[in-house]
Amino acid sequence: MYYERPDAATRNTIRVYGEGTAYAVPDQTQLTIGVITENKDVSAAQKQNNEVMNQVTHGLMTMGIPSKDIQTSLYRIDPQYSYENGQQHLKGYQVNHQLQVTVRDIRQTGAVINMAVSQGANSVSSIQFIVSSQDAFYNQALTLAVQNAHQKAMNIARDLDVTINRYPAKVTELPKSARPGPVPFQGAMLAHAGPVPIQTGQNEITAAIEAEFFYMS
Repeated sequence: MYYERPDAATRNTIRVYGEGTAYAVPDQTQLTIGVITENKDVSAAQKQNNEVMNQVTHGLMTMGIPSKDIQTSLYRIDPQYSYENGQQHLKGYQVNHQLQVTVRDIRQTGAVINMAVSQGANSVSSIQFIVSSQDAFYNQALTLAVQNAHQKAMNIARDLDVTINRYPAKVTELPKSARPGPVPFQGAMLAHAGPVPIQTGQNEITAAIEAEFFYMS
């Protein structure tokens, strides 16, 4: 977002930064759920991984999560080595298959994790809380950022004993940001645990602008 009057370069200006924050309760989550298998034979490791991952994927779909919300985010095959007497020995292979799963009903998050682990998933590496209507909250934050910048400019003008124009000569929207990011999550030991308690809290959605105001002494 950018606006500048034609004569902006010829006037005295006050430049300020404005920030605004809106608070939103997340209504969706993104989970990273995976299956990690190891075997001396690479084909056997792949086969075991595929079998378990098929069970996990079937379980997700049974819970009403559509295939479009289940996406492979990582697939790796890595050799595993041991070291004896300073010598490296190939001991087998590790297959790591990770899924990014979008849970559009946030109330299902704990149940989805429990189901995935019960079906053989042994990696739950992160949970990201999402606000589906983030643009609406961002616009609220942007309005607050403009108001914040205007108030700063008024305060500076008063301290300098000058008069500023009511409307800014130039406004620049600064890059968006939203907090929090992914939450690290350890899921390998959940197979025999009770329901997973998920606390969503609130997301802070922030906006920032730079504004310039003409002033007269």
